[in-house]
Amino acid sequence: MAQDSWPSPEHNSRSVTDVEYEQIAAHFSGDGVYGTPLDPPVITAGIGLTVNVAADVFASLRGHAWTSGTTGDSLDIAANSSGQTRVDRVVLRLDRSTWTVRAVVKQGTPGAGPPVLTTGTGFTTYEALLANATVAAGATSVTVTRGERYVGSRMRPCVSTALTNPNTAPGDLLWEVDTGRILFHDGQALRTIYSASGIVTVDSPLTGWSIGTTSVLEERNGTVSLRLGSFTRTAGTLTNTTPSRLPVLIPADYRHATRDQYIICYITGARIGRITIYSKASDTPGQVWLTQHPGVPTDNNVLSNSGVSWVAG
Repeated sequence: MAQDSWPSPEHNSRSVTDVEYEQIAAHFSGDGVYGTPLDPPVITAGIGLTVNVAADVFASLRGHAWTSGTTGDSLDIAANSSGQTRVDRVVLRLDRSTWTVRAVVKQGTPGAGPPVLTTGTGFTTYEALLANATVAAGATSVTVTRGERYVGSRMRPCVSTALTNPNTAPGDLLWEVDTGRILFHDGQALRTIYSASGIVTVDSPLTGWSIGTTSVLEERNGTVSLRLGSFTRTAGTLTNTTPSRLPVLIPADYRHATRDQYIICYITGARIGRITIYSKASDTPGQVWLTQHPGVPTDNNVLSNSGVSWVAG
């Protein structure tokens, strides 16, 4: 078969069959209900052996739109006289013989759990779950467990300096092509769910200190891990009442928004001090200071106890 495309004047005079429509439209939208699990359930237990379909629900299945209508619907559940519990499924079903989508009950087998949904392109029907309906042996009513599948948002490429879609909505996913970050809108704000900075050197030479070991950080998914290096005092004795800035500067993107971080350090002679890493909200954002110590003579070394981590932002 030669190459083809549709719709096109060269393809069947622009006519598109239902099969051809499904082949392209199935990728326009995910299968499921429009909304979120915070919405009321689509399927609830009705009177006797019935389930109710809520009104004004919209969904998509393989690119075919469906609505429950302004009044909703009621679906019958078969009686169960088998002696064992039966689990039916309420599904959205695309019938490829009529190309219609309807909410229907897919009856299960007593004692065998819920029936398997029919999916794929090689079947007359295609199904997406709305709920499970449990029917005890001899029961005169059903128990409904909601199980709607919801249409998700597409991931939008953008750059960090100018979002492609400034009117983001809950559930939106954004991929910043310049930073590699993936952002998710949780209903309140965009949150970073994936990022990886690689190794970032944060040395910042200063008078009074030399750098013995490089200080580095790495950010993964919003968490910053810092390994401070070692430093040697070069500008005279530092008295125990005098704090001193160390030759390190945390870049703006990797600073904590409001909380300073603290690290224990060792000073030549098995003495102890404390280092403070200042947050964005401080007067010295991103700076690293030796804030408590017993005095540091010239040529004494300062070595941090271990790494420290915090949430960036």
